[in-house]
Amino acid sequence: MASGSTGKSSSTGRWVERAATTGGGRTYRGQMPVNWYASLAVICIVGLLLIGFSRYQRTHQTASSTGHPTTTDQWHAALGIDICGTMQPNLPASTNTAKTGLVANGNGVLTIAPKNSSESGSNATLGKFVSGYRGLQLTSSTLQYPGKPVSTNGDVCPKGTPDAGKPGVVIVVSWPNFTSKGKGTETSGPPQDLRFADAQLITMAFVPATASVPKPPAQAITNLITAVTQGTTTTTLPTTQTTAPTTATTTAPTTTTPSPTTTAKR
Repeated sequence: MASGSTGKSSSTGRWVERAATTGGGRTYRGQMPVNWYASLAVICIVGLLLIGFSRYQRTHQTASSTGHPTTTDQWHAALGIDICGTMQPNLPASTNTAKTGLVANGNGVLTIAPKNSSESGSNATLGKFVSGYRGLQLTSSTLQYPGKPVSTNGDVCPKGTPDAGKPGVVIVVSWPNFTSKGKGTETSGPPQDLRFADAQLITMAFVPATASVPKPPAQAITNLITAVTQGTTTTTLPTTQTTAPTTATTTAPTTTTPSPTTTAKR
């Protein structure tokens, strides 16, 4: 009995000693450390992903569509395109009016009446209009009038133009409204990011860097004034029209009455 108990005690002692030197039994070694390290790894990975996503959002912010013009607004602006000192003809009327509310009217005036959030608020830009007009191109370094060659910064203006022989650059200048006088404001940064404003004047130009960029053609400005004025006074037009017949009918009998009297005296 004594020898058996001694054998079991020594066997148990060796098992405990072996477990102590190896850091625990098979269950502890196989589950606890692995799960803990796996959880730690998942936390680290998720944290890194969140940091990366946050940084991406800061560096790739999208333009907000809040503010005016909204989908219920209708603005107008005059647009001129000057290439090497020659003002180009007014852009023909847009043919994609079913898809966009930023359109050319064909008379030098643009209508800005956004159809959705992609072209309203801060998204109502010159570049948004250009991207929807076939054949028209505008970037920081290129300008193209539909049907004509692309003008790229550094290109020399061709013979026969006022700026012949001089290298040109793309410049976009704007005036707040048709009453503005003097030089306009040159767009800083990408010219296509210029935001529209109601009654605004805009000239897209490819001219020498020191050239003075003119306003859009006088007729385009006149057409703009008409468009803006009609938009604010349409309710008064019927009143003006109804007074004309009243004046005509009241004066006609007065004029014809003296005539029979004079004849009777004779």
